[in-house]
Amino acid sequence: MPNETSRREFLRLSALATAASVVGACTSASQTVPGGTSRVASRAAGGRVTPGTVLFQGDSITDVGRNKTNAAANATPALGGGYPLLVAAGVLRDVPDPAWRFFNRGISGNRVPDLQARWDADTIALKPDVLSILIGVNDYWHMRNGRYNGTLADYESQYAALLAATRTALPSTRLVIMEPFVLVTGSVDASWHPDFDARRAAARRVADRAGATWVALQEPLDAAAARTGPAYWLGDGVHPTPAGHALIAELWRKAVGI
Repeated sequence: MPNETSRREFLRLSALATAASVVGACTSASQTVPGGTSRVASRAAGGRVTPGTVLFQGDSITDVGRNKTNAAANATPALGGGYPLLVAAGVLRDVPDPAWRFFNRGISGNRVPDLQARWDADTIALKPDVLSILIGVNDYWHMRNGRYNGTLADYESQYAALLAATRTALPSTRLVIMEPFVLVTGSVDASWHPDFDARRAAARRVADRAGATWVALQEPLDAAAARTGPAYWLGDGVHPTPAGHALIAELWRKAVGI
């Protein structure tokens, strides 16, 4: 008879195949944020996760074909086909409560200035308890192909300003900053480094200064790519495959603790 560990792994993989979940409940501690404490708390010593509003923001890696005419919370078309859907599905299964409200407002092609231009309507107005942001690859990629002239300093200062404005408007919102990532395959070659790595470091500095939860992604993706090859996780070096989205969702839930 399979042991308990094997049974759990089978159930986890089965859930991923149906896009119902990525991981079981996570147990990492919550992070106190400047200006207040989020209503969405982490599970601690048998404690209960308090449901609330979770908003995902970013570019195409977050967008993943979401239906932008559907603004409903917890709606599969509105969440898109990537890690936001998998995070939402897992939490809704593990901590069932109608108070959960998951939203995805990622837009393909966005850079930090694009977020700034739509921030009031697409973020502040939703008053999330947890705000998750993944942004940065286009700030570099579009610069490489001549479609944008933003510098590393621009990326860091604009990102910091965005978070500072968010803290002012939403002092109790828990900020979650996801690490920008790439793998050398498809559209990404070795010439992306070390410049792209500098963007990753800038995002970490911005997160630390804002007191945000940091979701490390590059190192886990590097380790996964070493086992199977990079295209298994990021088909073109930038955009995750289903396996890549599942890994990102798992890492997000572990870091955030819900």
